[in-house]
Amino acid sequence: MFFNTALAGVALQRLRGEPAGLADGFALARSRLGSIFGYALIAATVGLFLRALQERLGLIGRFVVSLLGLAWTVATFLVVPVLASEGIGPVDAVKRSAELLKRTWGENLIGNAGLGAVFGLVFVLAALLAAVLVFGAVATQSIAVIAPVLVLVVIAFILLGLAQSTLQGIYAAALYRYAEAGEVGGGFDQALLESAFRPKR
Repeated sequence: MFFNTALAGVALQRLRGEPAGLADGFALARSRLGSIFGYALIAATVGLFLRALQERLGLIGRFVVSLLGLAWTVATFLVVPVLASEGIGPVDAVKRSAELLKRTWGENLIGNAGLGAVFGLVFVLAALLAAVLVFGAVATQSIAVIAPVLVLVVIAFILLGLAQSTLQGIYAAALYRYAEAGEVGGGFDQALLESAFRPKR
């Protein structure tokens, strides 16, 4: 959450055409540490509560809990850029995120798959390639081959996860800027941001 807030802060400054770097992002995140910790605590509590409900309920209950989880994910989608930009508390940040989404994209909305779908496909392809590499290394029965291949696979998946998280953070910052100010930052298309969420049919 700390690093995501730093990233969102830098992304928002860059989208406004202002110079910003790593040090600026970390300075911003440090100044919002209390709010970041508070929101992380809220998010963890909600996650644990939903998971506990899922484990105790039947099939229909699990479906309802899944819908609640989706609603929470959508409502809090802009919390990190809100924390980075507005310097408000964690509860107010959740309210502000939900308000911006409701005002900009409507009351009944679902998120487009977007980056998640793309990276899902990339992860599947990476997993298939990793399986081929690992099986090939195991077939050699040489620890000198197996160990580097396993390390390479782990590093590749970590880098993919970081790339996905970074791009999602930048995208959330662009959506926040569009929702809050009605402005599209450089490198983003207005139609793309307008259709980031669509009314649920």
